This record gives sequence, C-alpha cells and structure tokens, in this order.
Amino acid sequence: MQEIKLDSPFDSHLHLRDGDLLKTVAPISARAFAGAIVMPNLTPPIETIDAANAYKARVIQAIDAPFEPIVALYLTRRVKLDDVKRAKIVKLYPFGVTTGAESGAKNIGDFDEIFGVMQDCGAILSVHGESGGEVLQREAEFAPIYEKLAKTYPRLKIVMEHIGCAALANLLEKRENLYATITLHHLLYTLDDLLGGALNSHLFCKPIVKTAADRAALRQLAFSAYPKVSFGSDSAPHPKAAKERGAAGIFSAPVLLPTLAELFEAHSATDALRAFVCDNAQKIYDVKLPPKTVTLIKKPATVPNEIGGVVPMRFGETIGWSIA
Repeated sequence: MQEIKLDSPFDSHLHLRDGDLLKTVAPISARAFAGAIVMPNLTPPIETIDAANAYKARVIQAIDAPFEPIVALYLTRRVKLDDVKRAKIVKLYPFGVTTGAESGAKNIGDFDEIFGVMQDCGAILSVHGESGGEVLQREAEFAPIYEKLAKTYPRLKIVMEHIGCAALANLLEKRENLYATITLHHLLYTLDDLLGGALNSHLFCKPIVKTAADRAALRQLAFSAYPKVSFGSDSAPHPKAAKERGAAGIFSAPVLLPTLAELFEAHSATDALRAFVCDNAQKIYDVKLPPKTVTLIKKPATVPNEIGGVVPMRFGETIGWSIA
C-alpha cells in the first residue's frame, strides 16, 4: 500500500476555541500533528503570558496524544512589555477584520515600541493582513503595511498569515524578513466553490478564497517546497447553526493531512509535502516538538457530516488518503 511518512508535522495557525468546543476539536489536531501555533482570539483575548499558559494547560488537558501547543499573545493596547519579552509569537489583528478581532489594532503605529522590543528579543510577529476595504482587495491593500513593517524593523521576523492572493505571495521575494502561512482551503478552493452555484457557507472564511490566478500563485509556493512558507490550517470551528448564519471560519482539522496528500499527489508534488507541513515551520519558528511520525496511507475514507455539532470541510466526500 502506498504511504507517506511525516516526521512531527506542525500546524502553524490553528484555532481551538475553549470549553466544550476545545474538548471536541483539540484531539483531532493532536492526532494528526506534533504541535501547532494556537491563536489567542478568545473571549476575553489572551493578552498575558499567564493567560497563555493557563490556556495551554487547558489544551493539553483536552488531548490524549503527544502535542505541543504554542499559544500566541494577542497584541492590544493593554499588553505589557514584560509579557512581550517572554512571548514566542505575538499576533496582530487589525480591528474588526475577523472573528474575535474586536480588540484588534485601530492604529498599527501605536505599537512601534512593542515592535522594536520584539525584534530585539527575537519574538515573531504574526499578522492577519487585511484592510477594511472591498473584500477581494483587502489583502492586496495591506501589502504596503507589510512592506513598511519589514523595512522599519529589518530584524523582526514577520509572518503573513493565511495568505490568499498573489500580491502577498510576491512580497516574499522582496523582503528577507517576511514569511507566510498557507491554508489548505486557499490551495483547494476559489470563489467559484464558495459562490459559483449555491452559496456554501461552510467555505466562508477571512481572508476569503479568491481567483484561480491567486490560487495558482499559492500552489506554486507550496508545491515547490518554498522555504519561507509553511502550512497553517486556520482551522476555525463554529457550531453548525452559527456557521450557517455566516460565521467566518472553516473547520478543516479532520481532513487536513489526507487532503494535502491527495492534492500534492495530483500535482506530482508529493516530495514537497514534508517541507510544507514539517521542515519549513520547524525552521521558521525554531520549535522543539515531541517525536511523532504520522503515516498517511492510500486508503479511501468518507468525511462525516458532523463532528460534535460542527460541520467539517469536505463533509460527505470521500478522500483517497487516510491517517494510518
């Protein structure tokens, strides 16, 4: 049987929520990955190292497999410099751009002192890069902000999260300190999948999936094992009723590695999969992960329609690969 072995795969961008939903979704990611960067946009947001450590403990309590959750610090006006100095990842949300961004930045210039401290202490700045403009242009409109940050703080490692357009993909060659994460759904889907027939609310996310040309630019990076990009799922569960009312976020965790294997195989890029989901992230983030080998086998499996009240991506479909 055909198989692919992955050494300590890592999810560079993951939402696990809290409470009962955390207990439902965290074991799914822990089965497939050795670790993840876990997003801090909870209610209330994670603004202190103490809060990050407490949330990490809740994540570990919810799982039953070797898994290292690295909890990012939410950058708000209330964040203290002492906490920034102790953080590995600091997450910048522009105000109101996505779920839980009500505490986000209204003026990025307010954080100049923090950015200077971060580049001195080696913390990584993770950014949800969208403007408040027309929906298809929001990422492209944010590109000048990325360039200004990268130029002003040349020793600050800046990760452009879940990039969905060619304009941001092109920035990677322009600035040495810019990196990016790419999701499965931005590699797989376009606006036609979201809106071309009936509206598919389960494919609605922020940033929105875009054109075939944008998708092609992202695929070129992933399929070539480009060293400045890593896989970040942006798996973001919502209860079914909330999702069907238009909540932004795709619950992709149950199908990530099998679908990636299927996609990379279809484009004769299987050799690049290990770099995309394992090697690149471990180098970019300098993470130490528990030893874990995940084996994918070419065995079809059908995705359930619902998991604990949440509808997964590709529900009802059959995927040609499975986790052994």
